[in-house]
Amino acid sequence: MDVTTVSPKFQVVIPRRVREQFGLSPGQTLQVIVLPGRIELVPTTSPAELLGFLQGRNTFQREDDRL
Repeated sequence: MDVTTVSPKFQVVIPRRVREQFGLSPGQTLQVIVLPGRIELVPTTSPAELLGFLQGRNTFQREDDRL
């Protein structure tokens, strides 16, 4: 189990092992989720990173009167 400390400025350092496991990089944003009795930090994913993550044939049909 990794442990970190809250600084006087309310900052925390994410341990190296965790950063490497999740591929975190400086400047990356994390979503803060507050749950009963705990706080979770979840790496956010940019829309550009999501492009093409679903595999398979495109079955989306546009209506003729739509662009």
